[in-house]
Amino acid sequence: MEITAGGRFEVRITPADVGKRVSVRRLNPDRDGTGTFTDTVGVLTSWNEGVLLITRRTGETVRIAESTLVAGKIVPPAPARRRGPAAGFEELATVSARAWQPVESERLGQWELRAAAGFTRRANSVLPLGDPGMPLDDALARVTSWYAERALPAYAQLATGAEGTQEALCVELERRGWVREVSAEVRIAALAPLADAAADVSRVRLSRTADAAWMARYQRSGEASPEVVKVLSAGPSVWFAAITAEDGTVVAIGRCVVDGRWAGFMAVEVAPERRREGLAGAVMAALARQALEEGASAAWLQVETDNAGALALYDGLGFAPHHAYHHFRAPAVP
Repeated sequence: MEITAGGRFEVRITPADVGKRVSVRRLNPDRDGTGTFTDTVGVLTSWNEGVLLITRRTGETVRIAESTLVAGKIVPPAPARRRGPAAGFEELATVSARAWQPVESERLGQWELRAAAGFTRRANSVLPLGDPGMPLDDALARVTSWYAERALPAYAQLATGAEGTQEALCVELERRGWVREVSAEVRIAALAPLADAAADVSRVRLSRTADAAWMARYQRSGEASPEVVKVLSAGPSVWFAAITAEDGTVVAIGRCVVDGRWAGFMAVEVAPERRREGLAGAVMAALARQALEEGASAAWLQVETDNAGALALYDGLGFAPHHAYHHFRAPAVP
């Protein structure tokens, strides 16, 4: 916080600083006339009619009454993490989109509308990386009608928590009644250590296609519809991994998409009765070794913020959070 030479706090931000990363302190008065201080760090996304909106890296928007401010200053972007590869938001957003491609898409300026018959929000949401080429309300109306034509709810995938992410657009959608339904972290790591996560990967079978046994273990699909197969099969260099038990049942699976220096890991699943046996680590190590052979050096993945088991696994494998992303659902149209 900014403190003057006299030892007093000072507010050094104004409404002109909207869009910048700030750190503020506010006073929460108590009934006894004293009070407690609360600090908030994030992007200043609005300052209107005496109320500040600050969006934290998690996507949470904090409302702060201007009258409660006791200190505030502009702060630089979050420092680069000491582990893992250097990466920008736009690069990661582009690579992750290529790894999970829709069945059909359409450009709206620099926005991409994506649909895959409802299979996952990622493949059935607009990805707004830039200017839609028209006023925001007109763009959102076009998005809503495009998905309605396909009998799908309209979703937007937005990111927070890194330089160049979309905190301001998140607030604009919330003002218009869009609701944040799901949040996830994008995590990154060096690829070489991941390849050494398991000493024995001989039981892991790699393939360019997902067969019926692989699909039977995959929990998100329910059935191997053409849309599911097309989404899973698309990408620059796609690999599927599986571990099969003695009875022929697939007990662990994973998917990896190699794209230049990046290897993206998805659909890592283990049968409930076979968890805590190191199967997930073996699957990821085998896929990482294949990605290294193709010239990749960095790894990324996406994990929902309420998936405690997966978060613990990826912590142990060296993955560090890079940014968060969120799916906002459009309000119902009467």
